[in-house]
Order: sequence, then structure tokens, then C-alpha cells
Amino acid sequence: MTSESLSEAIARVGNPVELLRHQDWPAITFPISPEFTNWRDEQRAWSTTVALMDQSHHMTQLFLDGADLIPALMEISPNTFTNFRPGVAKQLICVNQDGFLIGDGILFYNEEGPEGLVLIGHHILIDWVRYNLEKAEGAGKDVRHRLEANSNMREGTPTFYRYQLQGPHANTVMEKVFGGPVPEVKFFHIADVTIADKPVKALRHGMAGQPGFEFFGPWVDNIVVRDALLEAGAEFQIRRVGAKAYSSSPLESGWVPTPFPAIFDDDLAEYREWLPAARAGSIGGSLYSADVHDFYFTPFDLGLGRSVKFDHEFHGRAALELIANAPQRRKVTLLWNAADVAAVVQSQLEPGTPAKYLDFPKGRYGFYQMDRVLSGGVDVGISTDAGYVAFDQLYMSLASIDVGVAEGTVVDIVWGEDPISRKPQVDAVHRQVHIRATVAPAPYHDFARSVYRQDD
Repeated sequence: MTSESLSEAIARVGNPVELLRHQDWPAITFPISPEFTNWRDEQRAWSTTVALMDQSHHMTQLFLDGADLIPALMEISPNTFTNFRPGVAKQLICVNQDGFLIGDGILFYNEEGPEGLVLIGHHILIDWVRYNLEKAEGAGKDVRHRLEANSNMREGTPTFYRYQLQGPHANTVMEKVFGGPVPEVKFFHIADVTIADKPVKALRHGMAGQPGFEFFGPWVDNIVVRDALLEAGAEFQIRRVGAKAYSSSPLESGWVPTPFPAIFDDDLAEYREWLPAARAGSIGGSLYSADVHDFYFTPFDLGLGRSVKFDHEFHGRAALELIANAPQRRKVTLLWNAADVAAVVQSQLEPGTPAKYLDFPKGRYGFYQMDRVLSGGVDVGISTDAGYVAFDQLYMSLASIDVGVAEGTVVDIVWGEDPISRKPQVDAVHRQVHIRATVAPAPYHDFARSVYRQDD
């Protein structure tokens, strides 16, 4: 990786899509054990017993403070900051001048004072926030930030451990750990609790759409807290979740982890000069267009409309108000046809050109997975994160499709590239195939849709 800016790289290649289609981006891995038992067993645990996920290592963190911090964030985000206070978290989003999504992440308001707020997620949104805070600092604003890369890119230990406990028996395990009732905490609110005599922050949250908490605290306490949770969950067959199983959890929660960022228009020209090209990611999938706008999403396309509030001025407000009046697409789950999935696998075992390899449990080979969705031969959307869920024994993907395509409709996902890109993550020889899929809600499970988020 070089220090070439994104702006310089686009000028060299001539088109942002061509740059990102061919860009060599490392395989998406989490720096924890791939499996502790096996990924199918670990996947089933959050639906049948109880699972412990280690989130300490794979996300980027941006620690924040300063008297002018909230006003600076309000200028670039459609989120409301009314009543935002210690003990609350929010899914922060940002858009460009035309109302298209740049990215999303979780903003924790842990406490007043130095580094009392922290933004956690993929680096795409965090880089945009960093850029704007650096500009604010240069203009004399009282804002401070400290970037902490994930454990693949950082030297030394993280500031916090983060453990997520969830599943049908999660509350019972927590009652044992707490020695009493589980505190009543609203969704995305933070409670102060004690585990093994250690002070712990507990965010009510769950990646796979099951009840549970995300626990975090100083890294020095990580082993003590982890072992206390494992000991309390032993009688319920608690499973530690490895990187393979964890990577598939968004399929059930309905969260699209890496939407394509709308950073290629005139309003972000200076940002592209600031951003290293190596941090821009890569495009994988059957969607092929020279127009980068064909890859953009609005917040409403991905189910993030609940984060949009027009109670303040922000970058992109006028355009987003128009979009909010008549969203064109919505987030869904696509349930892939079993015979068509089997045919893709079978093609690897017989003579002839195989279909694009389909991995388990995740079928994503670009940082931004962008596969065409057709209905009657006409493009009606984009399939993004794809993978296999062992509990349901289904291959599925999260997608954004036209609002007129009803649930229950059978659509076609185009799998594989044509033309085939040069990035090494792609099979140099393969053929495109169509995989039938049935349109279903997102999140897919009734619990995640109707119970898990009822007090959001």
C-alpha cells in the first residue's frame, strides 16, 4: 500500500469504479480464532442457547471530546442530538450533498470528560468524521480525537475489551453473573454493572437479533470478565464465537456492514485529496457500471431512515428531505434457492468453467459486495452481504430493492463478474450464473423485527 491519495489514484486510473473494482483489498478477517468449536455450532448458539462474541479487535475506534464536538458532528450528520447524553448510544450516519450515504457507525456517549465519546465501526465513516474534525480543529474549534485502529493494524493492546453475550439463555447467564435481576435497560442505552468485582459498561444491543448486552471496560480486565461470563454460561452450553460465525451475524440482525460510500462527487473533492487510496476499499460483484452513482445508497435504501431527523441543519439536508418524501428502495432479505446454490457448488466439481466460487459461511469477496438483482430481466436492486445461516439452513443475502417488489416475489441474483476484475480475491476463470431468491423482510426472524427493537 502506498501513500497515494484517492484523488490521485482516480486521476491515474480515470474512473473511481475501475479503481475500486481492481483494487487489491485484504481478505476480510477478524483477528480472533476462526472457530472455537465449529462455525455451524457457534452460529446456532445465539439462536438456541447462549453465545459469547469477542468484539475487542476487529473494529476501528475514534475517541472524541471537546466543547465543540457535538456541534461539529451535527453539521455532518442527519442524526438528532437532542437529549444525547452520557449513558446513550446512537447509530451515527453521514450523507453527501445529494443525500446519499457515506457510512454508519455506533457512537457511544460513555461519560463527560476526556475521550468520553467513542465512535466505533468500519473505518469508512470514521475517516470522514476525522477529516471534518481536523478541519474544525484548524478553524480553532475545541474538538479532539484519537484514532485506534483494529488489532490487525495497531501495535499494542486496545483501550477496551468488548464482549457480546446473547441468545435465549443470555438473561439467565447474566442473572448468575450479576447475582440478581438483569437491569432494565432500553435499546442502545448503557448501564453501569459489576462483573467479577470489575466495573463494566453494558450496552443493550445484539448483532444477531437476539436478546443480550455488549459489555466493555478497560483492557486490563478482559480475561477476568470473559472467564466470569464463560463460567456462568457453562451449564447452558455457552459457545465462544469465532471469526467465521461472527462475520455472518449481520445476516440475521439485518445490518448491512459495508455499504458503498458516496464520496465521489464535487462536495467531497478535498476529502479525496486527504484520504489515502488504500483506505477506499474494493468493489466485488456482478454490478458493473462506469457511473459510480449506480453504486450509491440512500439511508432509506438500507433501513437507516430511523436515524434521519430534520431538527437541525446538516450537510445534505435539502436533498435528503426530498428523498425522505418518496424513498425508491428498501432493505430486504433475499432467501437463495437451495438448488441454485447447490448448482454453484457442483460446478466446482465437474468439467467446464465453474461458477464464481461461493464460500461458506460468507460469500463476500469485495469490501463492498455489489450484486445485481433482477425481476423479469430488469434490474430492481443490489444484493450486498451474503452467507449461510446454519440454524435456518439457508443461504441468504441482505439487499436493497425497489419498493414495488413485494415480499414473496422470486427474483434473480446475478452471481460472478463479467468482465472479471483483476483483483486477486476473484477467481480469474469463472462464469456468471443466476441464483433465484425469494424476497423476505429484514431482519428475517420475527423476534428480531418485532421484539428485539420494540423499545428502540
